[in-house]
Amino acid sequence: MGSFDKIAFVASDTKEAEDALKTLARRYGNVAPEDADAIVALGGDGLMLQTMHRHLNSRIPIYGMNRGSVGFLLNDYEENGLKERLARAEVTVIHPLRMTAHDKAGAKHEALAINEVSLFRQIYQAAKLKISVDGTTRMAELICDGVLVSTPAGSTAYNLSAHGPILPITAPLLTLTPISPFRPRRWRGALLPNEAKVTIEVLEPAKRPVSAVADHTEFRDVVTVEVKEESKVDIFMMFDPGHTLAERILAEQFGY
Repeated sequence: MGSFDKIAFVASDTKEAEDALKTLARRYGNVAPEDADAIVALGGDGLMLQTMHRHLNSRIPIYGMNRGSVGFLLNDYEENGLKERLARAEVTVIHPLRMTAHDKAGAKHEALAINEVSLFRQIYQAAKLKISVDGTTRMAELICDGVLVSTPAGSTAYNLSAHGPILPITAPLLTLTPISPFRPRRWRGALLPNEAKVTIEVLEPAKRPVSAVADHTEFRDVVTVEVKEESKVDIFMMFDPGHTLAERILAEQFGY
């Protein structure tokens, strides 16, 4: 990808991450993100997602180093040879989802999600949802705690916890996964082409209120939610050779 003389470091607010930022900034310098050849995120997966959201339209590649816990989206932390690692890194291009939600007051809300768009019941009452794909009703009534639409990048996150399938990072697919479905009890979700538009209508919204969440952005009391891949937005993630996101997702399916 060329040279990486100008690096922007960002860190989570943990002592471990902040200490790493100070050490690396002294060694490699630290420019403003908008002037950088690459952004290096120091923290956990949460910080990596925040950094990608913050720089969605910058087209600046982002390289994460793990100073957190899970670190699924991150590379191993190492102080030496950072510029050389950046030059050798493999790039994965991902596209977010665009959520368009309308609430019971008639307001329209939009947000982007790198991992998933989720709908959740707000109270003790189960949600009742109607699901359409590209204008065709595919499920007239789903009684559940909620439902989510996931990107390949997010398929190993909440989607996997909800028993959804893991997708290869380059697969032109989205997952549609129910959360604790009650009826139909045996429905386990669907795989959709990545150009599909999913429309979810909340049935009985006054009695069974539902919230919609795009990654960490939540809107409450929604009545309809549309989800579609935002193919015009490219996010460039950098990984060390042999430790790409595609490799990590493949390894996850074999339990290691």
